[in-house]
Amino acid sequence: MFEYETKYTSLGKKLIAGVDEAGRGPLAGPVVCACVIMPLDEESIIKGVDDSKKLSPKKRDYLYEEIIQKAIAYNVSVIDNNIIDTINILQATKRGMAQCINGLVVTPDIVLVDAVKDLDISIDSVPIIHGDALSYSIAAASILAKVTRDRLMQDYDKIYPQYRFAKHKGYGTKEHIELLKKYGKCPIHRESFIKNFVSD
Repeated sequence: MFEYETKYTSLGKKLIAGVDEAGRGPLAGPVVCACVIMPLDEESIIKGVDDSKKLSPKKRDYLYEEIIQKAIAYNVSVIDNNIIDTINILQATKRGMAQCINGLVVTPDIVLVDAVKDLDISIDSVPIIHGDALSYSIAAASILAKVTRDRLMQDYDKIYPQYRFAKHKGYGTKEHIELLKKYGKCPIHRESFIKNFVSD
């Protein structure tokens, strides 16, 4: 998990930011991007940080609190479904990543990004395929993004309870698609993602 951090710290890059997103695939809700600069001295390393998809919700919540307490700096950006429909999910993800990087109160020396390249930032960035499983910094960002998005979807569940967003978080599960066909779309559904499931 520290191969990239070790490589760039040895090149004099002391402040390394990790960037990741949650929610590129769902039929509803925003895409959430997170950027975090973690301290990399041995005493500050948080045990258990991993790709958020490999962790239980309880473990993610616990690690989320530790990460925001220990982070040198972090920032989260939420890009809603209307923007996703207007500029497409890849461009929405890039916008969110750039926003959370550019909004950091501390400027990193380099940014490690989970897979996405060509971000509109002035800092050197390195796209890493499966970065959330290979980089501690990206994994920490993935936890911040995932927990933030899951909590947002739980809030939306209270507003639109018939869709059961708290359960499936907006992903295209069989149940979600059945409920979408039954009730039609709601204001947080992504028009460009659901056109095969509902008619206007």
